[in-house]
Amino acid sequence: MEYRRLGGTGLKVSELCLGCMTFGRETDEKTAAKILDRFIEVGGNFLDTANVYAAGASEEILGRIVGDRRKDLIVATKVRFNANIFMGKTVGPNQIGLSRGHIMSEVEASLRRLKMDYIDLYQVHSWDFETPIEETMRALDDLVRHGKVRYIGASNFAAWQLMKSLWVSDKHDYARFDCLQPQYSLISREIEREILPLCRYEGVGVIPWSPLGGGFLTGKYRSGQRPPEDSRLAKMDMWNRLADERNYRTLEAVEQVAKERGRAISQVALAWVNQQPGVSSVIYGARTEEQNEQNLGAIGFSLEAAELAALNKASALPVEYPNAMRARLPGYPRQSYLVRFPSHSGRG
Repeated sequence: MEYRRLGGTGLKVSELCLGCMTFGRETDEKTAAKILDRFIEVGGNFLDTANVYAAGASEEILGRIVGDRRKDLIVATKVRFNANIFMGKTVGPNQIGLSRGHIMSEVEASLRRLKMDYIDLYQVHSWDFETPIEETMRALDDLVRHGKVRYIGASNFAAWQLMKSLWVSDKHDYARFDCLQPQYSLISREIEREILPLCRYEGVGVIPWSPLGGGFLTGKYRSGQRPPEDSRLAKMDMWNRLADERNYRTLEAVEQVAKERGRAISQVALAWVNQQPGVSSVIYGARTEEQNEQNLGAIGFSLEAAELAALNKASALPVEYPNAMRARLPGYPRQSYLVRFPSHSGRG
């Protein structure tokens, strides 16, 4: 397993991060323990969960199965939502969001469920339009200064939201977001337009979720056929959004590379995300030991330049303003907007 710096920090995380969202939901504790044991056996040290996954059961299971290996692992969790809203229950006005009060109560609840004294990476799950970002960043800074949290990150932020957060931290000398957790795969490449260049420029690590496009890039789905009723795409009603010409073209390109290399389709899809500039670690999930083993097959596997080019071409998104202007402006850089920016933040 390769280890990389998390953004501009000195923290080293494994190239694959075990996503624990299935723990307590599709995956029982016994199976979760075996998945974790195997992940650690091959060198994995990075684990990601959230306070709302399986209504808190994911954190509880993780706390029990980590045991005395805590010091060797990097544990990440999140704050923002309340599990009750996902079950149709009513919550109080201060039991959700990124206010100081909610952050302070939820970090204590997560620490209790995890049975841990500190959280390595504490992430805000999404932007909160009702709370000033200054309040959120000050609360997170206090958690870092008090030792309850060692690093902070964000998830599902737009580029302007991440930049605003970084500016507030720099202005007030608060702890800074060290990483961003966005959706990213050959199916979902939108973050390449603004978010990835921003992260590269500011020295913010990127730890993508859903690198297999919600399961679309596993080879289980075929053009013109409905997904199996028990599949994730069918249950989450994602099929109508994903079943289009571009995505099937992308799937065919992944299948071709996989066939030529003698690899599983999912391994090729994971390898593509893993090789994108600025990515610190790729979050994958597994419901079963078999899925876990297959995904771990992406370790030590690199795509060649011609293979990357074929996958990029098949999955390319339309170029939008202002990037489209480069084709008409003399002297404007013609390279991809996924340019390898030097960091101007002094953090990487």
